[in-house]
Amino acid sequence: MYSYFGKCLVIDLTTQRTQVEELSESLLSSYLGGVGLGTRLLLQKSTPGADPLSSENPLVFASSGLAGTMVPTASKHAVVTKSPLTGLVGDSLSSSHWSLALKRAGYDALIVTGMAPSWVCLFIDDDIVHFRKADHLLGKGSSQTEEAIRREAGDNRVRVASIGPGGERLVRYACISNDSNRQAGRTGTGAVMGSKRLKAIAIRGTRPISVWDLDGLQKVCTALYAKAQTSATEKYRILGTPGNVLVLNRLSALPTRNFQQASFEGAEGISGEHLAECYLAKVTACATCPIACEHLYRVKDGPYAGLEMMLDYESLFALGPLCGISSVPAILKAAELCDFYGIDTISTGGCIAWAMECFEKGLLTANDTHGLDLSFGNPDALVGMVESIGKRGGLGDLLAEGTRRASAQLKGGSEHWAIHSKGLELPGYDPRSMKTQALGFAVGLRGGCHNRSPSYEVDMSPGVDRLKAELGRGLLNKEKEDFAAVLDSLILCKFMRRCFGDFFAEASGLYTLATGINMSPADLKQVGERVNNLKKAFNIREGWTHADDWLPPRMFKDPIPSGEAKGAVLSEAELRMMIDDYYKARGWTAEGLIPLTKLKELGMEDVVELMKGY
Repeated sequence: MYSYFGKCLVIDLTTQRTQVEELSESLLSSYLGGVGLGTRLLLQKSTPGADPLSSENPLVFASSGLAGTMVPTASKHAVVTKSPLTGLVGDSLSSSHWSLALKRAGYDALIVTGMAPSWVCLFIDDDIVHFRKADHLLGKGSSQTEEAIRREAGDNRVRVASIGPGGERLVRYACISNDSNRQAGRTGTGAVMGSKRLKAIAIRGTRPISVWDLDGLQKVCTALYAKAQTSATEKYRILGTPGNVLVLNRLSALPTRNFQQASFEGAEGISGEHLAECYLAKVTACATCPIACEHLYRVKDGPYAGLEMMLDYESLFALGPLCGISSVPAILKAAELCDFYGIDTISTGGCIAWAMECFEKGLLTANDTHGLDLSFGNPDALVGMVESIGKRGGLGDLLAEGTRRASAQLKGGSEHWAIHSKGLELPGYDPRSMKTQALGFAVGLRGGCHNRSPSYEVDMSPGVDRLKAELGRGLLNKEKEDFAAVLDSLILCKFMRRCFGDFFAEASGLYTLATGINMSPADLKQVGERVNNLKKAFNIREGWTHADDWLPPRMFKDPIPSGEAKGAVLSEAELRMMIDDYYKARGWTAEGLIPLTKLKELGMEDVVELMKGY
């Protein structure tokens, strides 16, 4: 094989045994790698109905089929498991040198099963797997863990993926961090790793990676690298994703104070423009990335003077406007603590915002917060609650369960403002003023997600009335989901998408040049549909029902109070119409189930066998 190795390393933590399984060319070409391959292996290896935090739930790491080649932004991997936050498919992406190390160790995928009797660190040294004690690493953040492991190995080539104290304590939205500041976040993969008593996975990979047509690939990639330095990516290079703040604020789409408002009066002071002028220290990039969207900010004075932290739009929104916080230093400190504890910034901010509203409405009191004034806009409360969640102390223990479980326990009507879909806290796009994105959040296969259902792009397109729900949005959302699934399985960074003129034609050509596997544009496009049907099949097996495709009450009952979209609200009839339209576009039944004929049409006969009885 070219680009691929055709191998999957399976590690059983219970018995400390390993084996290498073959991955066929047909399987790899059907699911590419990343999220597609990871989900397919999860469906095969997991026990139906297993508790996500039990030994029966495998943790799958799947490399990009293009990782280790010269293809820009392909140094990525996916982590796929059953999410402890949603109970459905949990797929996350991360990038940089750990991704390359996994590939160079000779594996297209790694599956970790079982549960270690005591805390361990895996050290994969090409063909050799070491099981090392990890008790001395407990309580350390990812950077500290990486430093300790590399020091013990005496080799800076060793790359480390690890969990922080939040993952050790099974915070349901804990991340897996690698290369110090890259995270596989959102769906609680770090909690699954913690449940297995697996603190870290260190890899030293030394194998070369071959490609089918080196000269042809070099020619195409040279053009892509050049394109990535043009206006196609200027937004990300100049301001990073915080450049979204003022745009979404103007559109009344910037969720504020737990979605009570959709615009923030302090937006100017936390905008990408202000951050670049007053806080920017340097710009950095993932391995093999020509864009460099990550901006490192430095606090110059005050209690957090000297703090340096990277910040993207979603972290900024969740720890800022969503909690009514306008203090940049406090937002940076909260983000730093999220990184140390290894917990997802969006879910952390969503849980704190929910608790702040509960506090202001009297459902939580100073007795519950140990005297902390948990009001919107209090920067000390933000920082204090991040620490409480990471430690699972006091109220933080409840918030570590996520807003769905927390509101079910607290009750008192707090379900109305528990802003999630399928248990996953919503990201920074208000669905009341973006109707296609509302559909994407409702039907999202891993919960409300702008990365897996990036339909805000439809709402922001010329000629689309984003405040109007109408027939046809179902097909548009499906197309965005399938496109995202291809990117997440190849894996290519979504910020490269505008560097292609005809994406499916050019990307299929890239794949063929790298792997030698003939892939037509139509074949590649079908992979996206296949992967999303695969995820849906897993969810159906794990208990998904038609009622799960929905949004929280606030979206239907509380109109946006001010701004350009003042009065905008989503009606239940509108959402139901769009969901029905989406199911039809997907070729699913009126109840959202997949007909067997659909799976066979997509060449998924193997999945039909795995789904027997469901």
